[in-house]
Amino acid sequence: MEKLPSLRFDALAGYARTPLTLLTADERAWYSEERERVLGIIVQDRADKDYVCIVMGRDRIGRYRAVFLSEFFPRLRDARATMPHILTEWGAKDPVEFEQNDEPQRAMGFFRPRHPVERLHLGFRKLTEMEEYSPARGVMEAMMYYFKDPDGNFVEQFQSTGFNGRFWELYLFAVLAESRISVNRDYPAPDYLCGSVFGQFFIEAVTVNPTIKNGQNVEPVIGNEQELKQFMLNYLPIKFAGPLTAKLAKKYWEKGHISGNPLVFAIADFHRPFSMTQSQTALTTYLYGRIFGASRDFRGNLILTSVPVPEHVWGHKTVPSGFFNLPDAENISAVVSSREATLAKFNRIGFKAEFGSRRVRMIREGKRYVPDRNRAHPEDVKVSVNSKRYREQWGDGLEIYHNPNAIIPFDPRIFPTAMHHQLRGDELASFATTIKGRWFGSKTHVTLA
Repeated sequence: MEKLPSLRFDALAGYARTPLTLLTADERAWYSEERERVLGIIVQDRADKDYVCIVMGRDRIGRYRAVFLSEFFPRLRDARATMPHILTEWGAKDPVEFEQNDEPQRAMGFFRPRHPVERLHLGFRKLTEMEEYSPARGVMEAMMYYFKDPDGNFVEQFQSTGFNGRFWELYLFAVLAESRISVNRDYPAPDYLCGSVFGQFFIEAVTVNPTIKNGQNVEPVIGNEQELKQFMLNYLPIKFAGPLTAKLAKKYWEKGHISGNPLVFAIADFHRPFSMTQSQTALTTYLYGRIFGASRDFRGNLILTSVPVPEHVWGHKTVPSGFFNLPDAENISAVVSSREATLAKFNRIGFKAEFGSRRVRMIREGKRYVPDRNRAHPEDVKVSVNSKRYREQWGDGLEIYHNPNAIIPFDPRIFPTAMHHQLRGDELASFATTIKGRWFGSKTHVTLA
């Protein structure tokens, strides 16, 4: 028997949890029988304070599911003493005994080839061909046993032209599982019917994609500070406006199964390399129709500023600013985004969860929040992901923009680790349970030892 780190257990079996586990029990220790044939958890009941050993085995398609619950123990040490015997007994059983007769025909198999090499997306080829990205592939392979595909084309698109959109869905799936939110994909739209201890809600995933003409990417080249300013103020908001207004036009809230529940749009920016780490400010401007900034008074104290923006103009294109002020937008409770839904994040978390080659070395470099109310800029940081002190969660970097006009508000407690933004008057109030150590964009340098 081996003791498992919580991150490893989460990657292998965390998707099997239900929201009620947050209310009823605390997980105290995680174990595996040799080669992870079966897993064990010691759980403490919140009400009675006693302990129980749970054994999880792989069902017919590879998902870990509960197959045995022991008697209850009054002390943690009694549960720990019993766990090796239980895991040995269950590890020796025929795998047929773990089947529960409700499994689908087969797991998804993200990496079974569906296209010739020339049609494969570059990101997919990194996952399948490069040792440097083997941790990311490992954590995705563990995830795929639990992932459902209501449209039937997920794998085909994930391997080719739809890689970015499908990748974003996988990131959201990981965040939801980490937050103990159940996922139902029985409906083709919106993408996720989500259940939490704070209520049910829906998420529809959407991406910002490159502008392609005649087979070529025609994104503008930024040459100086003034061009960058116009790019942030006008071009990027217009890029966000296209997919968001297109989703708004679908009127999902009119579907019977959605009525009365919060509806959230989750948008990710893939229109150019590293754009996700740089475009959150532009998204904030477009959603609220205001530029939020900061200045200093004569004493040097930081003063927050807010300036309305009526529209965004780029070339011959003009769109009104303020998505949350558009007709029908009151039916959207919030917009979710992230600056960290990247292949690098999957690689970092995969490595910390002990997937992939141990030769991989990663250095994460970027800017991080400093808890000082009078400091306007984050600090520059460079850290080793391989360090035992390095910590990271799927929800790190998640941003929730609450709609001030929403008919059904979104409960911030659903995503406790996210950064939440709410418009109060003309000012933007931003808050999170934990802000210290929060990254504001980063790059991860990957090498092999």
